Amino acid sequence: MAKINQNSFKGKKGLTRIINAFAFSMAGFYAAFKNEHAFRQEIFLALILIPLGALIGESPMQKSLLVSSIFLVLIVELINSGIEATIDRISLKKNELAKRAKDIASAAVFLTIMNAIITWIIILFF
Repeated sequence: MAKINQNSFKGKKGLTRIINAFAFSMAGFYAAFKNEHAFRQEIFLALILIPLGALIGESPMQKSLLVSSIFLVLIVELINSGIEATIDRISLKKNELAKRAKDIASAAVFLTIMNAIITWIIILFF
C-alpha cells in the first residue's frame, strides 16, 4: 500500500527524530513568546510561581500540585495559541464556527487558570 501525502519529517528515526522534535518545540516556544502577549505574561508569572511552589510546598505532593498547576496553564495556553493561529491561517473573515472554536479554547485557558488559583489557595490556606 502506498503512503499518501506523508510528512517528510515523519520518516525520521532515532536521534535525528529527537533532535528535530526538540528544535520544533523550541521554535514553538519562541513563536508563542514572540507573538502571544498572554503567553509572555504567563511565562513571567511561571518564572516566579514555579520556584515558589517548589519552595513553599510542605510535601512532595503539595510541591507537585503547585508546580504542575502552573505548567498546565502554559500547556493549555500553547494549545489555545495553536488553535487561534490555525483558524487565522484558514481565514480572517468573521465566522461563527471560528469564533466558537477560539472562545472554547479561551475557556479552557480560563479553567486552567482557575484550577491553579484554587490549587494554590487550598494548599496555602487550608
